[in-house]
Amino acid sequence: MREVQASEAKTHLLRLLDDVERGETIVIRRHGRIIAQLEPRKEVDAASIRKAIAGLKALREEVRKSAKPLPTEELLAMRHEGHKY
Repeated sequence: MREVQASEAKTHLLRLLDDVERGETIVIRRHGRIIAQLEPRKEVDAASIRKAIAGLKALREEVRKSAKPLPTEELLAMRHEGHKY
């Protein structure tokens, strides 16, 4: 991972994008603070996406079948649970 100043990134953006395309991650700093990170895009295959969606659908159906209905009063009480007033 390489770090560059924002002014350098502005001047050499195309070169930095070439480096990212080759697999490098670049952190951009302005006044010592990290403001952005350029990293190569990770390719996701369609089969793993379909598998994840099928798993979520199966879980939703399992929860739907096993869950018992809650009384309205309990649902209304739960909506503010954990809120700090």
